[in-house]
Amino acid sequence: MDTPTVTLRLHGSLDEIAPEDWDTCACPEGSARPHDPFTTYRFLSALERSGSVGPGTGWQPHYLTAWEDGDMIGAAPAYAKMHSQGEFVFDHSWAHAFERAGGAYYPKLQVAVPFTPVAGRRFLTKPGAETRALSALVQGMVQVAADNELSSAHVTFCSDADATAGAALGLIHRVSSQYHWFNETYATFDAFLETLSSRKRKAIRKDRRMAKGFGGEIVQLTGNDIQPAHWDAFWQFYQDTGARKWGTPYLTRAFFDIVQDEMRDDVLLVLARRDGVPVAGALNFIGRDALFGRYWGCAEHHPALHFELCYYQAMDYAIAHGLSRVEAGAQGEHKIARGYRPVTTHSLHWIAHPGLRQAVEEFVDQEARMVDQDIEILTSMGPFKQTD
Repeated sequence: MDTPTVTLRLHGSLDEIAPEDWDTCACPEGSARPHDPFTTYRFLSALERSGSVGPGTGWQPHYLTAWEDGDMIGAAPAYAKMHSQGEFVFDHSWAHAFERAGGAYYPKLQVAVPFTPVAGRRFLTKPGAETRALSALVQGMVQVAADNELSSAHVTFCSDADATAGAALGLIHRVSSQYHWFNETYATFDAFLETLSSRKRKAIRKDRRMAKGFGGEIVQLTGNDIQPAHWDAFWQFYQDTGARKWGTPYLTRAFFDIVQDEMRDDVLLVLARRDGVPVAGALNFIGRDALFGRYWGCAEHHPALHFELCYYQAMDYAIAHGLSRVEAGAQGEHKIARGYRPVTTHSLHWIAHPGLRQAVEEFVDQEARMVDQDIEILTSMGPFKQTD
């Protein structure tokens, strides 16, 4: 029997791909809430339709799909990049070194969810076709980069399985870390606190008392409880944070309007408001097993309010809804004292130039040892009671 041939296609817009074809690969769990809301058609389409990616953003869509006997069996959210912003896996030193040597690092190819440091599958495969679809997508990614004389191709915040398969296919495997909170089937937040040392437990309770002393109320909103006026307030918070962190906010105002229309059931918006007026907020997306903290901002600064809205409220929600973990985004060692644990994250890289490739391979090998050491040290510094 002849083996079916897998063919690859490039798409400049998700409009060229049927939503059901994309989500068959992105959401093999079917009609239930997806494990990963960020690789769904509606999330990636919201980025594109809102102008958060596309012309003028430095993120130009080149979605890659794999086909077999007329059926789409794989997909990858791929973008041509003219910079390294909005990725959270930093390769600026690689770019500078290559350009000092006379090379052109940009444009490059990026397989990622823009502006979203959340680990998940990047090579999206249809159930039953996982191995051949993933292999075809990896080879297709490299071929696209090579054919277009790009310096490199990168797969950021990929799953453990993607990392293992990609490394076996010859990609450079890089590790990094971030912080997650794990719900050990706690009945209440106080039950979680009982697992901490006395000093750390008291510190968190102090945080929460201080935060709630800002003079108003803290509310959790999802679904139809989120109103357009809430997004008006959050947009102001987001602009302030984006301007301070990145210079220019990544997401447009239209993105939040699309989320309100199409994804509000997948959103938890935590607001601190006084006399009905929001003064701070945190935006989370809800997966089947996890709550993903994404953005925070405020109009007023109050002690510990950031910790309350971004971390403790997320933990409260996860406990109440039986979610297994909270992923609070990139960086931030201050999360350790609040019960978040360091975990390993993965990325994959293809480098065209032999000299740069060798340098990157040596760098990531040394970096991996440092990451392992950091995780071991940070884990030992956690707030949990010592056990024999």
